[in-house]
Amino acid sequence: MYSFDTSICLNEAMDTFQTKLVNYLYNKYPESLPALEDIRLCLPRTDLKPLLMKKLQRAMETRLLHHGVSTADILTAYVATIKSLKVLDPTGVLLESVTDPIHQYLREREDTVRCVMSSLTEEGPNDLAEELHKRGAVDENINVEDGDDDWETWTPDPIEAAVSPNPPKDVGSRRNVDIISMLVDIYGSNELFVNEYRNLLADRLLSQYTSDTEKEIRYLELLKLKFGDSNLHFCEVMLKDVVDSKRINQRIKEDSEYSESIVPLSTLIVSQQFWPPFKEEKLELHSKVAEQIKQFTAGFETLKGSRTLCWKNHLGVVNIEIELNDRTFNLSVSPMQATILMHFQDKDTWQLEELSNVMQCTASLLRRKISFWISHGILSETSIDIFSVQNVENKNLAKVVFCDEDFEAESAMASVQDQKDEEFQNIWTYIVGMLKNLDSLPLDRIHHMLKMFAFQGLTTECSPSELKVFLDRKVRKRLLIFSNNLYTLPK
Repeated sequence: MYSFDTSICLNEAMDTFQTKLVNYLYNKYPESLPALEDIRLCLPRTDLKPLLMKKLQRAMETRLLHHGVSTADILTAYVATIKSLKVLDPTGVLLESVTDPIHQYLREREDTVRCVMSSLTEEGPNDLAEELHKRGAVDENINVEDGDDDWETWTPDPIEAAVSPNPPKDVGSRRNVDIISMLVDIYGSNELFVNEYRNLLADRLLSQYTSDTEKEIRYLELLKLKFGDSNLHFCEVMLKDVVDSKRINQRIKEDSEYSESIVPLSTLIVSQQFWPPFKEEKLELHSKVAEQIKQFTAGFETLKGSRTLCWKNHLGVVNIEIELNDRTFNLSVSPMQATILMHFQDKDTWQLEELSNVMQCTASLLRRKISFWISHGILSETSIDIFSVQNVENKNLAKVVFCDEDFEAESAMASVQDQKDEEFQNIWTYIVGMLKNLDSLPLDRIHHMLKMFAFQGLTTECSPSELKVFLDRKVRKRLLIFSNNLYTLPK
């Protein structure tokens, strides 16, 4: 009678099969389902699951978790890996071990949260968006009670579950894997994802003001099922602002005292306390636009009584038509770029410093924005820092000019660091009040009191280490005194 040891065969084949196995996990799923089923049936007979874990972890680290792979591609592979490993090991033990390095690596990437929220809310074929549509409405009804509904076929977890590096709270949570919840658990809080969605939504609404909000409302309702109604209340107000703005625009334009010049104006009126902080940038608009804004403000004050408008001149989209001797352009540009061209409509030639003074912006920023019009052959630099309108296309120059279209990719929202600095500045008043009343306080006591009174609403809770860095900065500026582990105000 002839017999052989299948574990030895599989062990020898594992090294040569490693590349194919990784492809089965995230490159060829779901076409690889038959092969994954074969491996699943083979594993209990070979006792090679620990070896498989090590091989998969090593393959992930060498082929996926490095700077040469974009975060979006890592997330795509991550989702496919979860689905594949659920086929290989329904208990979820293998999934926990293999995906742990991915979790650690994604936590270190700065754009992970933004990529996750962008994938959840973008159109087209997308694994995360499909997961949101599929599981969003039923997530709260998942049964996580140790498989009691089918007790006759219940099987205990394998021995590897006892030594898992990150044991779950219960068996049901391991077996009923929710991909979106796993991504959120990487950071341990919904707050980062909710704030990132607010920023994405604000950018989208500012850049596509004329678009229908029904799609955004649909995504918002799906996200509510994952993150809760209260967490996304501010996003509801943002969408309501868009609807209200269109109605207010229509009522002001119907007023007989309001007249539009050659610059038709549509305004997005936002509730500042519910929107993320905007990026600050100084800009003096062209006199024609400024006059139109003045008329609109007067119409709003008549309509709303004691309320008025505070304008963000650098934000928005301008649809502009340009007619030259031999060319015509129809472009959507930023207010700064439109203002530049309107000034060149008044005067054919401008010196950089002169135009910078008129527009109240820095010369370096102005030069970067002018390069957009140079790239389209509309303006040209006739000499150093002197620019003129190019009425006739110069094909020779068009081949060597450079293009700077960063405005299309730039966010209108303040950066994460700027938002953090503003939040710290807001809690500074609380700290000053505490120290005036209590004279001196240690770091832990200050942090505890801020948690009770200041870290509410839109203010993100900071860690004691972050608070210490902020307070030490105030000490260096001589706004605080630190002695014997106590902070006091200077006398």
